[in-house]
Amino acid sequence: MAGTFVPSAALRGLCWGIDGAALVMAGALLAVHYVRLGQDVVSAGFLVFAIGEGIILSGAAMDLAASIPSFGAGSSLWAVALLLISSPRVFPFLVRVLGLVAAAMFAATAVQIYAGGALQPITAPLPFYAYPVFVATIFGWIWALLKNRAPVSARAEIVA
Repeated sequence: MAGTFVPSAALRGLCWGIDGAALVMAGALLAVHYVRLGQDVVSAGFLVFAIGEGIILSGAAMDLAASIPSFGAGSSLWAVALLLISSPRVFPFLVRVLGLVAAAMFAATAVQIYAGGALQPITAPLPFYAYPVFVATIFGWIWALLKNRAPVSARAEIVA
């Protein structure tokens, strides 16, 4: 998200490149985690999220206008991913609501781009105001994962 606020295109591309690669990795790891827990829909959501982020990552260093098609495709996949992740009762209610709101905002962004709108990744109001909701959702996922994490000693007993 930091790339959205930096003044330089080169620094924005660098921030988005680092952020995007980390989010693809996180999406893949979370997909594996949730498939092991038997939460196939949530797992599929994180897989779709990783794919969508990969598409958005492909335009991170491009001119903003040139990245609109890949941003539109990635936004639509983000919307689908957030819907898949937030629909089952796996995460706390507030986190799921934030995810559904972010999904609606990214779906609206994608629809406008597909309809010929020139929405860039930093265009306000959408998608610019979708990012804080999205980031709050991601922090909710992190909080839920850390809250439900078993202590190291308990994990050692499970393995043994």
